[in-house]
Amino acid sequence: MAPVRELTVGQVAMRSGVAVSALHFYEARGLIRSHRTSGNQRRYGRDVLRRVAIIRVAQEVGISLADIAAAFQSLPEERTPTREDWNVLSTGWRDELDHKIAQMKKLRDGLTDCIGCGCMSIDKCPLRNKEDRLSAQGSGARRLVVAR
Repeated sequence: MAPVRELTVGQVAMRSGVAVSALHFYEARGLIRSHRTSGNQRRYGRDVLRRVAIIRVAQEVGISLADIAAAFQSLPEERTPTREDWNVLSTGWRDELDHKIAQMKKLRDGLTDCIGCGCMSIDKCPLRNKEDRLSAQGSGARRLVVAR
């Protein structure tokens, strides 16, 4: 008996742990591909399982779908992404992840302190941001923004 080369949307959903609606969404965004049978049913190549796994991992660490789609442009179509492909993708995301980690640490460490927004509604603000001096640096929560 020959191995199954194509999967239904239900099989992909079950194997990947992703809802059918999410698979349709990913497909609409160009992240994964299917083709239609003569009965107009979607069929996916087995490579889609690894692509969905990459999407899930990347989203879990905060990579946007737009960035995932851009990274997927470097992958050949209808080939299961390899360890080397993953190395290239993850290396490309490393700087952005490092920035997000620094931002999250700064947020965590300063969350209970004044955020420097200039609102003057927190009793610490007049002392920490007297006369809204931080406004010269830009709008928003200036004390919690990590510079790029």
